[in-house]
Amino acid sequence: MNQLQFAKSIGTFALAFGALACTNPTNKNPPQTSGNGGTGIVITGTAGSIVPPPPDGNVIVEIQQPTKRFPQPVDGYDRDTGAGVGHLFKIDMKGNLIADITLGEGSIYHPGGIDYDGKYIWVPVAEYRPNSRSIVYRVDPETMKAEEMFRFADHVGGLVHDTDSKSLHGVSWGSRRFYRWALDANGKPTNASEAPEKLRTLNTSHYLDYQDCKYAGKSRMLCSGVTEMRLTPEAAPFRLGGIDLVDLADGRPIFQTPVLLWSAAGMDMTHNPVWMEPSDAGIRGYFMPEDDKSTLYIYEAEVK
Repeated sequence: MNQLQFAKSIGTFALAFGALACTNPTNKNPPQTSGNGGTGIVITGTAGSIVPPPPDGNVIVEIQQPTKRFPQPVDGYDRDTGAGVGHLFKIDMKGNLIADITLGEGSIYHPGGIDYDGKYIWVPVAEYRPNSRSIVYRVDPETMKAEEMFRFADHVGGLVHDTDSKSLHGVSWGSRRFYRWALDANGKPTNASEAPEKLRTLNTSHYLDYQDCKYAGKSRMLCSGVTEMRLTPEAAPFRLGGIDLVDLADGRPIFQTPVLLWSAAGMDMTHNPVWMEPSDAGIRGYFMPEDDKSTLYIYEAEVK
């Protein structure tokens, strides 16, 4: 299955996932990891290893001091920075840690959704608050060497490398804004110094807050995320996960579907890192939804 076939089959795949809500994962004894949180995962294809990143439901954000909300905004921020350390873990399919590198600096410690372009893993690391700052890294999964590519004056919560148009695409906190950076021959952005206000476009869809996005070919990205609903502000949330196939040319979803899968603890499967790949039957999905101690769930859906 090539990239175009993969992108075209996402709609059928997402509907099939909805029908899998009462079935079991294909991996009966999935690997487990421990940490505070992570919002990205990629399968590198190197030695059968999985490389998740750190920020919001997995293994990789080490929260040392939680953020605290201000009674009133301070300098445009609704909370302080908190404190933590960002990690990029490389683990095998049994959950064994192969490598661990730290990313970020100072108050910039929260990694977001990552993408793998066949050679590099693209990792955004940001302050753990909206409207803040980010550092974008490119990591070689073989050597686990990180290279800082640029800095940006907004919270970048996920990245996608469009290898067809040679551009990098980012989503902001809650994916309310989209960004596009043209890349030169060395993979460096040509417009990273532009003010965020000049580069951003607004996400017209409010169904999901994207937590992880992957390039799906033909200038499209596959984004997974969650929406939380409460009967009252104090009530426990109901979390509904979902998948969007988004056209990178205009930022509009081509296909949207809820994913009716939850962990035993009630966490939606798309709450944190997600990776999709073609399989013999159709498409296989990898999910790591929980914070702190995480389990890798693997589901397959037939695509006919």
